[in-house]
Amino acid sequence: MTLKIGRMVIGAVQTNCYFVYDEEQQGAEKDAIVFDAADQGATIYERLKAKGFRVAGILLTHAHFDHIWGVQELRARSGAKVYAYEGERPLCESADLNVSADVGRACTVKPNQYVKDGEEITIAGMTCKVIATPGHTIGSCCYYFEEAGILLSGDTLFEESVGRSDLPTGSTGELVRSVKEKLFVLPDETKVYPGHGDATTIGHEKQYNPFCA
Repeated sequence: MTLKIGRMVIGAVQTNCYFVYDEEQQGAEKDAIVFDAADQGATIYERLKAKGFRVAGILLTHAHFDHIWGVQELRARSGAKVYAYEGERPLCESADLNVSADVGRACTVKPNQYVKDGEEITIAGMTCKVIATPGHTIGSCCYYFEEAGILLSGDTLFEESVGRSDLPTGSTGELVRSVKEKLFVLPDETKVYPGHGDATTIGHEKQYNPFCA
């Protein structure tokens, strides 16, 4: 198995919507796991379909509006299940806590399955581990493909930065602790794909991230 990752930048605040797939898959369509259907779920579905991908699952790093606006439409089109970390239930179910009400387009999402910290999720033969990283929100999490050395970090860790913590349920102390104790213990060569901006590595962030010195 050779895992690859693709990216679409979508929505009002340029959110990264990623899809992970096995390059060695055979057949007319390749299964892909989508991370954070940021907006325009139908567009995400059609773009992936045009590239020969079938949506096999939808995973959420957290439930802020700019990461969930496209979820319902993508789920309806694809029939794929939606997964979120159990600690994020309050934001999934509240348009006030996930800030969508404040920006004029109230939205909630009911995942098909809430998962636990440390749980392994296998979809279409691809397995990732849930890493709870509270701080940006109470239930923010990352997804780690250990063998491929890929981390989907959501808005927890950015290139030489971290996510904001001034929105409901956020905590600067928890965020920094999550990065140091849960992410910086991963191999330095781990490639980090954040919710906004460009990719980085754990090693680079350990050396150059001023928020986690």
